[in-house]
Amino acid sequence: MNQDYIVPNNWSIIEEGFEAERVKSSESLFSIGNGAMGQRANFEEKYSGDTFQGSYIAGVYYPDKTKVGWWKNGYPQYFAKVLNAPNWIGINVEINGENIDLASCEIKKFRRELNMKEGWYNRTFNAILKNGIEIKVNTTRFLSLDIDELGAIKYEVTPINSDAKVAFKPYLDTGIENEDTNWEEKFWETLEVKHDENSAFIMARTLKTKFSVATYMQNSILVNTISANVKPVEVQKEATTISFTYEIAASKGQTVAIEKLGGYTVSTNHKEEELIRAAKNVLDQGNKLGFDTLLKQQKEAWAKIWEMSDITIEGDVKAQQGIRFNIFQLNQTYLGKDSRLNIGPKGFTGEKYGGSTYWDTEAYCIPFYMATKDQNVARSLLEYRYNQLDKAIENAENNLGFKNGAALYPMVTMNGEECHNEWEITFEEIHRNGAIAFAIFNYYRFTGDYSYIPKKGLEVLIGIARFWHQRATFSSDKDKYVILGVTGPNEYENNVNNNWYTNYIAKWCIDYAYEQIEKVKSEYSNDYSRIMSKVNLDEPELNEWKKVADNMYFPYSEKHDVFLQQDNFLDKELIKVADLDKSQRPINQKWSWDRILRSPYIKQADTLQGFYFFEDHFTKEQLERHFDFYEPFTVHESSLSPCVHSIQAAVLGRMEQAYTFYLRTSRLDLDDYNKEVHEGLHITSMAGTWMSIVEGFGGMRVKNDILHFEPRIPNQWEGYSFKINFRNQILKVEVSQKETKFSQEGTTAIKVSVFGKEILVEPNHLVTV
Repeated sequence: MNQDYIVPNNWSIIEEGFEAERVKSSESLFSIGNGAMGQRANFEEKYSGDTFQGSYIAGVYYPDKTKVGWWKNGYPQYFAKVLNAPNWIGINVEINGENIDLASCEIKKFRRELNMKEGWYNRTFNAILKNGIEIKVNTTRFLSLDIDELGAIKYEVTPINSDAKVAFKPYLDTGIENEDTNWEEKFWETLEVKHDENSAFIMARTLKTKFSVATYMQNSILVNTISANVKPVEVQKEATTISFTYEIAASKGQTVAIEKLGGYTVSTNHKEEELIRAAKNVLDQGNKLGFDTLLKQQKEAWAKIWEMSDITIEGDVKAQQGIRFNIFQLNQTYLGKDSRLNIGPKGFTGEKYGGSTYWDTEAYCIPFYMATKDQNVARSLLEYRYNQLDKAIENAENNLGFKNGAALYPMVTMNGEECHNEWEITFEEIHRNGAIAFAIFNYYRFTGDYSYIPKKGLEVLIGIARFWHQRATFSSDKDKYVILGVTGPNEYENNVNNNWYTNYIAKWCIDYAYEQIEKVKSEYSNDYSRIMSKVNLDEPELNEWKKVADNMYFPYSEKHDVFLQQDNFLDKELIKVADLDKSQRPINQKWSWDRILRSPYIKQADTLQGFYFFEDHFTKEQLERHFDFYEPFTVHESSLSPCVHSIQAAVLGRMEQAYTFYLRTSRLDLDDYNKEVHEGLHITSMAGTWMSIVEGFGGMRVKNDILHFEPRIPNQWEGYSFKINFRNQILKVEVSQKETKFSQEGTTAIKVSVFGKEILVEPNHLVTV
C-alpha cells in the first residue's frame, strides 16, 4: 500500500492529525528551500521522538573518505556528502518549566501546511503538557527568495486553560552530524561563538574542504502581536551552541510570540573575515522590513515564478497537487541565479545520493528550465559541465588510461571529480556522457542559440567523442565495434556487453560532434582555429571516429523484431512483472543483488530511453513494438522511470496507461511509491513530471525551428494548461476535452504546428483548434 495521508488540495500540502511514525516522511514532504539553502520540516521546539534533522547550504559539501570492502584501482578517493549544516531554526519552549515536546504530551489537534502558491510552511497544534497546561501553538516559517541568505520564523504560543510563564529558548547549534557518515567523523569545526543584545553568530568551518559559514539569529518578542522590548534573562554559550532565554508571563488566552530571523553567510560568497559583518547586514535588511513585509515579498516572488511555470489541471485535485508539488520543489532547489550550482537528486531534503550533479540534470531538468525560465538558466547548466571539462579528461586518463583529451564526465560530482564509489556505476554507467552531449543538441534545438557550441560546447563534444572512440572495441567475430562491460540506464544489469542504448548514444555522439566540427569550420572560422589548435584534432583522427560510428554493433532479435537491451537479454527467464508475486516488490528491498542481476527486470527506461531521446529516428510502429516488449518487464523502481513511459504511452494513444504513469511520477513522493520518502524527495525526477504533461499529453516537440503539438487529454481531466518560453515568446496552451487554445504574450506572431497543420498565433489573440 502507498501512503495516503496528504490531504488533496490544489495549492497546498496538508497533513491533519499527528502520528509519530509519519514524522520523518513529513519532514521530507514539507521541506523548504530558496536555491541557496534549504531544510527539512523539523520542529523548531524539542522533539524526543524519531526524527531526521537536516539543514543544507547549496554548494557546501564534505569529501567523506571512500569505504569499500575491497579496494580496486581507480576507485574515487571520497564520496561527496551533502552536508548537514548548522541548525538555526531551533527554539525550545517551556511552559511553567515544562518543555513542549510532541513525543511526550497529549496532542488534541495537529495540522501542518506547505503553501506552494506563497512559499511558506505553517504548523498548528493544541496540546496538554505533563503539568496539565493546555496550549495552542502556531508557527510559520519561510526562506526568503529575495534575500536568499535569510529565513524567518514566527512561533506563537497561547495558554488555553490557565495563566502561564512562557520561556522561549532560541538557539544555534554547529555540533551537527550527518546520518550517513562513512567513518563516524564530524564534518564541522566550530571557530567562534559570539553574541550581542538579541543576536548570535557562530563561525564554523568544514574539515578538509574548508568552507567557512557564519550561522546567525536575531530574536524579538511579541505580546498580542505587539513588539515587546524583552531582553534575554540568560545567555548560554558552549563550544558549539549558543542559546538565549526570554521569559514572558502570559495570561490565559493571551498570545505571546517570538520572531526569529536566521540563516547562513558562506565563504563561497564573502571573504571569510567578513562573514559576520555580512550576516549583520542581512539581519539589518530583515529587521527593517519585519516578518510581515518579508512574508508579503515572499508571496510576490512566488507569484512571479508561478506566472510562468504553473500547470493547471481541472477536474483532478490529486493530479493538480502532484504537478504543483513537483514544480514547487524544483524551484526551491534551483533558480538559476548561481552558475556554480546544480540540481542534486535530493535537493535540500535529505543526505542520500551525495554530490550535486547526476546525468538527471541534462536528461530531465534542462527541458523544464529552458521552457519555464530565461534560456540563460539552461545555458548556465551547460556551462557548469564546460567548466569541469578538464576534470572529465583527468577522470578518463587517471582511471581508465585514456589519452588525447578523451573525457568521461563523472556519475556523481560536486566539483568535476568523480565521487561515486560503486564500481559498476562509476566505470560502467558511461551512458551519462551521452546525456551531456544530448543536452547541448537539445539546448540549440529549443533556443536556436547556436553561440554556445563554438564558444564552449564543441570542446565538450570533442572530449566525449574521443571517449567513445577509445571505449569501443573492434570485434573481428562480429566485424563491428562493440562496447563491453557496461551498465545501461537499467542499473539492474551490471557489466553487460553491448547495451543497446549505450551503443546507440555513443554512435550519435560521434556523428553529432563530427557535424558540429564541420559547421563551426565553415561558419565560425576563428573559433574553429582556436579550438583545433587547443585540442589538437586532425583529419586522420576524425576518420577513425567515423569508422567506429559507422560500424557500431546493435544487438537485435529477429524473433521479436526488437533491439535487445544487451547481448544476453533473451537468455534470462522472461517472467513478466504482472506474474511476479506482489509480496516480492519492490525487488530492490526484497531480493539479493545476484538475483536481481539474473532477472529480466528493468529498473527504468533503458532501450526506451533511447526511443525517448531519438524518437524521430524511429517509426511509431517500432516504438510500439519496443514498448510492448520492454514495459512488461519494467518494475519502475527508479524515480526516473514513470515519466518516460508516460510520454511514450501518450504518443501511442494509450491514455489510461499514460495517466497511471503520470500519477505515479507526480505523486511518487506524496504517496511514497518507493517506500523511501523519509530519506528525502526525488527532485530531479520531478522535472520528468513536467515533461509527462508538456511532452506527453501536450505532445510538444521542436521540429524545424517551430513548436509542434499533438494535444491529448486523459478522461479524468476536464482541461489543463501550461506556458512555454520559446525563444523569448511566451506561448500559452489550454487543452480541454473538445479543443485546444493557443495564445501568446510576445510582440510578434509565432508559428506552431498542431497535428501537422501550421497555425499562426498573433500576440494577444486566442486561436482555437
